[in-house]
Amino acid sequence: MSGAPRVPHGRLGGFYFFYFAYLGTFAPFFSLYLVGVGLTPFDIGVVMALPQVTRIIAPHLWSWLADRSSAPVRVVRLTGIAGTLVFLGIFAGTQFALIVLVVFAMTFFWSAALPLMEATTLGHLGDETARYGRIRVWGSIGFIAAVIGVGHVLDYVPLAAVPVLVLAMMGGILVSVFLVPEAPPAHHAGETSIARVVLRPEVIALIAAGAFMAAAHGPYYTFFSIHLVAQGYSKSAIGWLWALGVACEIGIFAWMPRLFRAYSLRAILIASLALAVVRFLAIGWLAHSFAVLLAAQVLHAATFGAFHAASIGYVHRLFRGRLQSRGQALYGSVAFGVGGALGGFASGYVWDLWGAAPTFTFGAACALAGLLVLVLRLKP
Repeated sequence: MSGAPRVPHGRLGGFYFFYFAYLGTFAPFFSLYLVGVGLTPFDIGVVMALPQVTRIIAPHLWSWLADRSSAPVRVVRLTGIAGTLVFLGIFAGTQFALIVLVVFAMTFFWSAALPLMEATTLGHLGDETARYGRIRVWGSIGFIAAVIGVGHVLDYVPLAAVPVLVLAMMGGILVSVFLVPEAPPAHHAGETSIARVVLRPEVIALIAAGAFMAAAHGPYYTFFSIHLVAQGYSKSAIGWLWALGVACEIGIFAWMPRLFRAYSLRAILIASLALAVVRFLAIGWLAHSFAVLLAAQVLHAATFGAFHAASIGYVHRLFRGRLQSRGQALYGSVAFGVGGALGGFASGYVWDLWGAAPTFTFGAACALAGLLVLVLRLKP
């Protein structure tokens, strides 16, 4: 065992903790802040889709720089500093154009963090990808801490405090990134050009299914909190419901090594998409029932946790060696970027026209489309 590479579990876990604490502050509560400053549902859909829009282009730039420099962590440090400084512009006013500009620029820089740090984590782990869940679980813990803590705080302070809390989480990310070492360089005998990998049918099917799953979550990340406020739930209750979903992620990540041994990645992805159909229909039509909401949030373990881990595992197997950073960036930009952006924009449009239930039905339809893609196009 003395010759085994040392994996900096604690420092990598610290990054995931603060990064997902940032998401646990931004995703559930920034939309409520936008309601408070007077934006329309369509405007809110545009703003909340911007993180996905920047994922379409920006990660390719950052991954290219990471590959050229062979120092992805350094790229994350520099872009993180830039993104944090840009976000200070949110305190200059509440005009729609200003908010769009600030959020777009901030997320453009911060979009480097997750794909490059995912590649760094997997680079430290080598072929022991089943151990990924033990590190990634700290992201779930950070998200839970944020949604519960911020939810309770916002029951006592005005929504104008949300940008301050988001900025604090960014500071935590920066500190953690400066503690993470670069991964050892990866080489693989079967390494080929990224274009040849991308054109493989299984890669196309995986990315398409990921895009549909991201689009399915568009209504959830944009309007879930707003939907529950309209149903009469308190902000602290909303925080606990968000936390429940992520708490179930922890169980999935802890169970992931056994799950990977018992089932194929394809089976995990298909089951996750099927459960997403059920989950979003339940949220849309039965949110007045607290018991139904609890069950729907438990399903987050599948629709995000299991799906994400299986997808990352697939990408790690398909994009080898020096293609790791670009493979993670490509999957993130198309699946989360294109899919998430379309889901966010469309959910704002549907919400404006027809309201909550049809918006979450749209999410369920996207999950069903992803399910059909995998069943028909991703061979066992």
